[in-house]
Amino acid sequence: MISAHDLSPAELAALLAFHGDAGVEWLLEEEPVDRFAEFEAMKAARGNARAAAADSRAEVAAQPSPRQASTAAPRESRASAPAANAPAVAIPDAQAIEEARFAAESARSLAELRAAMEGFAGCNLRNSARNLVFAEGDPASGIMIVGPMPYADDDRDGQPFAGRLGDMLTRMIAGIGLTRENVLLSNVVPWRPPGNRVPTAREADICRPFIERQIALAEPKHLLLLGNFTARFFFGGNDTIHQLRGEWRELPVGGITVATLATLHPQDLVTAPINKRFAWQDLLAFKARIHG
Repeated sequence: MISAHDLSPAELAALLAFHGDAGVEWLLEEEPVDRFAEFEAMKAARGNARAAAADSRAEVAAQPSPRQASTAAPRESRASAPAANAPAVAIPDAQAIEEARFAAESARSLAELRAAMEGFAGCNLRNSARNLVFAEGDPASGIMIVGPMPYADDDRDGQPFAGRLGDMLTRMIAGIGLTRENVLLSNVVPWRPPGNRVPTAREADICRPFIERQIALAEPKHLLLLGNFTARFFFGGNDTIHQLRGEWRELPVGGITVATLATLHPQDLVTAPINKRFAWQDLLAFKARIHG
């Protein structure tokens, strides 16, 4: 194993960035952890669980058949039997999408929409995410910037475009005279997928009513989309961001039509700095349009 003392500052920064992109958020615990004892306890717990399961099967085998039990048990007992042990049933995709659409359309303000999303349980991503990452900034600015999903820093801080990717975005828009405070920042998917993986088509469909309702409520005049996933989500098709970027489109979304431009995501600029020149061309086009 290579010691940290043998690495240069640049190599250390690259290593930390790699772990951050992979979803690692802490390298050290606050208190020392005995992993060997933890493993032994885990094995013992599994053994106990198997023994309990065997006892449970034996007990079930010794019980009378359902027909016999229904004959012997009084009607009142059967009616009051708890259903708590019934297996959880996943919500069908169509139902989850319909519930998301109803929750979104019922919101009459961004504050109401945020409350509706916090209470929405139809997307499994919320079970692994720390925070709902909702839109932030100035809804009255007429400018909205949308990314694909929260990353680790966003999920930790509960705000869109946090951490080093947020710093990159801040520098990108500062070059055309914008700040985080005078635009509205959001993401297609408001919960971070595990390991920063790309959201599935099902997850995107479930979250679609929420981002479309954010756009409808904010009524931006200009929309900037960041990255492959976001551009494909709104434009459709399988073209890459290099094929979709730099071209203005009139996008019908959320019951309104918005002048929309796609460009590269800050992550694209961090991993391949050569992309900065393409993003800068797009940002200059965006600046010319919003000030035109």
